[in-house]
Amino acid sequence: MDLREVEPARDRRVRRTRAAVLRAVIDLVTERGTAAITVSEIAEAADVSRRVVYQHFGDLDSLLLEAGLDLARRELLPRLTGFNQADPRAETLAMARHFADHRVFYRALLTGSCAFALDRGLISLLLPINRQAVEHLYRDRLSEQAAEDLAAFVTGGAGSFVTSWVVAGAPDPETFTDRLMSVISLLLEPR
Repeated sequence: MDLREVEPARDRRVRRTRAAVLRAVIDLVTERGTAAITVSEIAEAADVSRRVVYQHFGDLDSLLLEAGLDLARRELLPRLTGFNQADPRAETLAMARHFADHRVFYRALLTGSCAFALDRGLISLLLPINRQAVEHLYRDRLSEQAAEDLAAFVTGGAGSFVTSWVVAGAPDPETFTDRLMSVISLLLEPR
């Protein structure tokens, strides 16, 4: 048997197993509105053993974190093509709609034991987009370090704003987007 034929099949099985477990986490947390679920419940919902869950993710907090980041990578990042200088509101609204659509899931995670890690993880996913916006707006007027610092500041502040909004129930993504755009425009308006 050729090892090259076995490895892709194993990789596909690993990806399918991970995807099933992550889907089970999202479904269970969304259904219950809490991150207080057990590895046994997740394993049963994903039709895998507890051992497989632990092998792939280590512990429950790591699994919850990965489920939150995976959802953002799969559904949010594709909507955000990078800084859209023609219509930055459209991408901000896409982000708000993503969190509103999944508010029960994200609220449970952002008020649970993995909240800090999820916040940091989401910031790291969104930082490159904000760095691109800062670089575009300020072009050569900021040092590389200053541009990085400003992008981190904006991303962290916006992340805190989004977290508060999601925890409050994520009402009306349109109004939230207008509020966020207003604050960001004050911070990023070139002088």
